[in-house]
Amino acid sequence: MKIRQINCKTALSLSTLPGLDYSLNPYRGCEHNCAYCYAPNVLKIKRENWGNFIDVKANIPLVLSKEIKNKKRGVVGISTVTDPYQPIEKKYKLTRYCLEQLLKYDFPISIQTKSSLVVRDINMVSKFSDAEVIMSITTLDDNERKLLEPYSSPVEKRLDVLRKYADVGVQTSIFFGPIYPSILKSDIPEMIDTFITYGASKIWIDSLNLKPGIWDNIKKSIFQDQEMYKAFSKNVFENKAHYNALRKEIFKKAKERNVKIVDAF
Repeated sequence: MKIRQINCKTALSLSTLPGLDYSLNPYRGCEHNCAYCYAPNVLKIKRENWGNFIDVKANIPLVLSKEIKNKKRGVVGISTVTDPYQPIEKKYKLTRYCLEQLLKYDFPISIQTKSSLVVRDINMVSKFSDAEVIMSITTLDDNERKLLEPYSSPVEKRLDVLRKYADVGVQTSIFFGPIYPSILKSDIPEMIDTFITYGASKIWIDSLNLKPGIWDNIKKSIFQDQEMYKAFSKNVFENKAHYNALRKEIFKKAKERNVKIVDAF
């Protein structure tokens, strides 16, 4: 992994994502290296280079401390094209230092991660008057997680962290996406019940978005599991109604359980 410290000119960028006014990304690149990640396409980075480097925006807390004084109050998404709690955050703590600056002005925050490291900052996050922690979970099968999200936190640890945040009164949500094509309609009730049990008040859902290079990357990751490979191939290319069928089932079961479902895009 190539680590490079860089300086950034801005900290808060205007966001067009639903529910967010700003985005804040303390790092460029992501160690999690999820096979389906679309960030390389957004950032125009060669996919073969993704997961092999991290640019650490060493001055971002300072830049943020100056910027925030003149910014209109709005929801800050942490982060949108990288994971703010990827392993390197243990050393550099840029996400934590940025949270300290945001807390001074009590900007609303929305943290999205698939890392259990986010629990480190629970005492600080709980001090915001408006905070949300969104845990990304794509499957309850940790063997599938290991294939497609090899360097992310285990599913059980993510759920445990979500529960801890819910227990201290922080709004908690699940980003259930991309929904793996290997997931069956019969799996949905258990998944929804699990998310609710661990504190999710809202569930965002998203389909698998095959931007250029993503399918080839996924194939390399799951080829060793022929059953999973066949399910992906069939439900991505042949059974194109698969996602919509799952989506309808999700909305149906969520309505029965009185939990909100939101289409991410």
